[in-house]
Amino acid sequence: MRPLQISAETAVTLSKKLGVPIEHLMHMPQHILMQKLAELAKEESSPAAEDADISTDQDKDNHI
Repeated sequence: MRPLQISAETAVTLSKKLGVPIEHLMHMPQHILMQKLAELAKEESSPAAEDADISTDQDKDNHI
């Protein structure tokens, strides 16, 4: 299996965000990396969506 074709800066960033050593990241199968990135994106977007719901509820309360 070939190592991932990503830059060193990208590898370091992904390693930190995913909590995986760079050596493991570089030899990780691409489909597993994509799955982990999707999970990370979902986790990062969830708090933002919850904040939006809260502000919408507060706006409704202010108009009553």
